[in-house]
Amino acid sequence: MTTTNTRIHTIVLQPTPFCNIRCKYCYLPTRDDVSTMSLDTIRATFRRVFESSYAGQQITVIWHAGEPLVLPVSYYQEAFQAIDHLCPLGVTLRHSFQTNGTLVTKEWCDLIRKWNVGVGVSIDGPRDMHDANRVTRSGKGTFDKAMRGARLLQAEGIPFHVISVLSKDALQKPEELHAFYMEEGIRDVCFNVEESEGDHVSELMQQGRAATRLQFQQFLQTFWTLSRKTPGINFIREIDGLITRIFRPEEAHVGNDQVEPLAMMNVDCKGNVGTFSPELLGYRNERYHDFLVGNVHTHTLEQMLHSPAMTAMVDDINAGVEACRQECGYFSICGGAPRQQAL
Repeated sequence: MTTTNTRIHTIVLQPTPFCNIRCKYCYLPTRDDVSTMSLDTIRATFRRVFESSYAGQQITVIWHAGEPLVLPVSYYQEAFQAIDHLCPLGVTLRHSFQTNGTLVTKEWCDLIRKWNVGVGVSIDGPRDMHDANRVTRSGKGTFDKAMRGARLLQAEGIPFHVISVLSKDALQKPEELHAFYMEEGIRDVCFNVEESEGDHVSELMQQGRAATRLQFQQFLQTFWTLSRKTPGINFIREIDGLITRIFRPEEAHVGNDQVEPLAMMNVDCKGNVGTFSPELLGYRNERYHDFLVGNVHTHTLEQMLHSPAMTAMVDDINAGVEACRQECGYFSICGGAPRQQAL
């Protein structure tokens, strides 16, 4: 495997698998596990990255794959300081939380502001849409708590984006979602179409991929049209994220971190390393060695890149990307997807 072009752009760290709520569509297989990533594991991760030749000049560190705010503010203060101490000159690193918003407090806002932490809040829309799936461990809706957290961030002047999971019902209501964001002062939005992952089977699977793709296309067209007519929504990831890919020099390379080894490096709370997608952490698969390429305590990045798991995944992903290249007129925009062998 050639590694000369390998660059780490994103590191997803799992501070804990535990989550304080129980979303009906959650893909995490270990969300009841209260294990915590140790400071030794955090240091080992960044030593491996920075001692290698693969660190990108700009790295985003996303604390995710569980609810990061269930751990105390002091945990991140210590972690951020340790990482900052290890970070070499020439590398710009920014932390980011992906949170359900229910645990946001003034203390969290102070930490976020001090370290310029990016924030993504998971809110699925107005109360009925949100509470249909995003519920507490006892089955109650979390809308009020999530919105209290979002409004506190707004009051503290902390920018954030919202990620909304689009269920079968939400895909049919772009106008309602747009009105909700406008009313709540939410300006940056991202959409994830509900998928079947782990034990969860999405209702969208019943109608097939083609029908879901068409619905999503119609949803985005309506939502974008409304956003153009009524100023207020500043950023729509699924549209704005494509603009630089579409309007670029023809010879410019278009990468896709989810098909490039270690471009997205995912580390679980025990130091086990995966790549391509953080959603693979915790899953079992014999062919891909449970999607793990090594452990930061025992393996260098070079060893991970040449591990049996990485070799198997890369072979199948490359086959899928090549199929995309041959069959899809939009390959030059997305850079391919690992669909050939259903990773």
